[in-house]
Amino acid sequence: MPKMKTKSAAKKRFKVTATGKIKSAQAGKRHGMIKRTTKFIRDARGTMVLSEPDTKIVKTYMPYAR
Repeated sequence: MPKMKTKSAAKKRFKVTATGKIKSAQAGKRHGMIKRTTKFIRDARGTMVLSEPDTKIVKTYMPYAR
């Protein structure tokens, strides 16, 4: 059976933690920052951990991520 391929878009956007959770960048920070509140911009810094249903979906794109 041939090797399964990892989705290129997924490997660029997500990281898997040591416990198997999926980290991603906070959404809504690409453009349009003028209309966002200062509180939103401050709270959206860094990364976030995806919810369980979303984690299941992303893991199907990354078959070899542990």
